Amino acid sequence: MKKVITYGTFDLLHAGHINLLRRAKELGDYLIVVISTDEFNWNEKQKKCYFSYEERKHLVEAVRYVDLVIPEENWDQKITDVQEFKVDTFVMGDDWEGKFDFLKDYCEVVYLPRTEGISTTKIKKDLGIKTESK
Repeated sequence: MKKVITYGTFDLLHAGHINLLRRAKELGDYLIVVISTDEFNWNEKQKKCYFSYEERKHLVEAVRYVDLVIPEENWDQKITDVQEFKVDTFVMGDDWEGKFDFLKDYCEVVYLPRTEGISTTKIKKDLGIKTESK
């Protein structure tokens, strides 16, 4: 069984997220999605989510391409996750191109093109939802 893993915040789940999850699942048999916790988003990324971690987890678990959802609590857990879950392929959007190449020692690393015209940042901006800074 080929396992694939991807990471993200997945706030305001939208078509771009679904496209990423679908394309990630096409690369293997089992898709693990690692969602940033509220604390990690706020303390490390200075980003406030509209939906709580539990709400975002519930939404992502409902997507048919997803087999398992686990929390991301720090930047450094990626190697541990890849090893623990025996991951074959690590997937991220191409806006992260090159940032996770250090994982190539442990698994294949794939950067997928983003879905044009949509992002959580754009949705929040269009809706006037403030998400940055403490």
